[in-house]
Amino acid sequence: MTGVRAGVDIGATKTLVVMCDEDGRELDSTSAPSQSHQGGAAILDRVAELVSSLVPDDAVLAGVGVGAAGVVDPVTGTVLVTGDSFTGWAGTPVNAELSARLRGVPVRTVNDVDGFLLGELLPEERNVLGVAAGTGVGGALFVDGRLLYGGATGAGEIGHVGRYGEERCTCGQIGHLEAYASGRALARRYAEATGRTLAAEAVAAAALAGDHAAQTVFTDAGRFLGQAIAHAAGLLGVATCVLGGSVVKSWALLEKPVREALEERPLLSGKPVSVRLSRNGAKSVALGAASLTAGIHRLPEVNNP
Repeated sequence: MTGVRAGVDIGATKTLVVMCDEDGRELDSTSAPSQSHQGGAAILDRVAELVSSLVPDDAVLAGVGVGAAGVVDPVTGTVLVTGDSFTGWAGTPVNAELSARLRGVPVRTVNDVDGFLLGELLPEERNVLGVAAGTGVGGALFVDGRLLYGGATGAGEIGHVGRYGEERCTCGQIGHLEAYASGRALARRYAEATGRTLAAEAVAAAALAGDHAAQTVFTDAGRFLGQAIAHAAGLLGVATCVLGGSVVKSWALLEKPVREALEERPLLSGKPVSVRLSRNGAKSVALGAASLTAGIHRLPEVNNP
């Protein structure tokens, strides 16, 4: 029998599963609502159901990789910290509980933005910064050929560094990147400026139609995003950044301020950080997660249940 590997993206709205062959080629995919406010057990029940539905009759499931929202312990796969988009998710030992639901299949779990970056790496790349700007702003670091995990708050949290102004961040601090470059922030800042309540996508449409207030919030977001990328890349000696997330779909509005900020802050080489957009879109996290169990990436030691 052939072996297959599943990659899972557990988002606040939906869970996406991609089934891959041993070489990482996508075979099939499916998705369903995440049940994110029904607790960890319900979330993992849904994951196990989706994964099982995709295993071909003539194949054996060799492993499952998971990209999970929140700060994740890369050894145990336990979700340590999560936001208000989930209920009863923090404290869930994903590796052990999902493996038990799948009859002992090995499971590896990382933060969803770590999964995103793994899904976007090009062959032979060893130093890349990943940034996902959506409802929030997350980051991931692939340095010297491996993911950096950091301590209890997780490495790569680019959305929660810096002070770019006086806006309050979702974490309670002041001026973080997420307070300006997330979808929530774009909608909030536009409402503060105009009194009109619009979703981030609608604010983008207004900006493209010539709305000055909408253009301003996107310009600020792009400028601060570029500054944060330059600072992170310069500190770690990374010359490449890959961008994804729903906010980056409005690249036409973000590109100019992002690139201007990078040009103003070149690396020691004299060149700015090279930025590229996600190639795999909504499947990046799941595809990257699938590679976790294939021995492609060096990870902390873990005892599978």
